[in-house]
Amino acid sequence: MWPVQPAAGRFSVVDTTEGGARIAPTNPRRYEPLVALAERVDPHQLADWYRRALPLLQPAYEELGYPGQRFHARLVVVLDHLLATPAAPQPLAVRLTEVRGPQPSTRPWVRYEYADPALEQASAGRKILWRVGPENQRRLMQVLAAFRDEIRSTPR
Repeated sequence: MWPVQPAAGRFSVVDTTEGGARIAPTNPRRYEPLVALAERVDPHQLADWYRRALPLLQPAYEELGYPGQRFHARLVVVLDHLLATPAAPQPLAVRLTEVRGPQPSTRPWVRYEYADPALEQASAGRKILWRVGPENQRRLMQVLAAFRDEIRSTPR
């Protein structure tokens, strides 16, 4: 059982007169419950939990193939990377990826990618921040910034 349910509904697009597709303006609503949940987490309490869990997270991180590297340092780099995510152009153009092989796709809503190659080549975290929509991106980045500020003093 998942601790958090996936976003309700399906990823939706609208077709444009130019023949392309764009993320539907209603799509960000799917993510609002998850964004609200993130906003309800107290960043100070989360940082306290993180500091207590770090002695377990560090060896697990090394076992994943990062011996001698510090989990905390990587987390800070990732948070800084996400916090530097620029706003995406709106509306976001997307396209269906081509399916090759004998089996047809039965779930086309999972096959969209950004039409702009620069956006498509971005990290998964940045693509998620763009996908949730500008307002949800702003709200999530506030949550990330508050957590980042709280763990600033955690030993590396």
